[in-house]
Amino acid sequence: MIDRRRVLLIRRGCEPLKGEWSIPGGLLDLGEELKAGVRREIREETGLEVTPLAEIMTFDRIVREGARVKYHYVVVDYLCRRKRGKLRPDSDVIDARWVRRQDLAQYQLTDLATTVILKAFEMAKG
Repeated sequence: MIDRRRVLLIRRGCEPLKGEWSIPGGLLDLGEELKAGVRREIREETGLEVTPLAEIMTFDRIVREGARVKYHYVVVDYLCRRKRGKLRPDSDVIDARWVRRQDLAQYQLTDLATTVILKAFEMAKG
């Protein structure tokens, strides 16, 4: 989510990426539509209510443990608009922050997360 030229980042409290900074998100509930899942996950993790606007990117995230696949997710990232709420980390998140584009390097994001965020900044301009 981009708001006032800042991106919303969370520090994960659970695997995968436990302890690392990333974009809010999580698993869909059985039968839950994508946009409903986006709204629920962001609310659960950050306390914010959002409106999903457009799909930013879709990709596979495969985490291996040796030759074994430990996790395989299909990730669909959305550009969202903030509706209301006060930022407060919750659920499986240990911290949440609004971060300016020029400060992203301090958060040691994955290359893929950085790509998604930069694309979101571009989409939010227009």
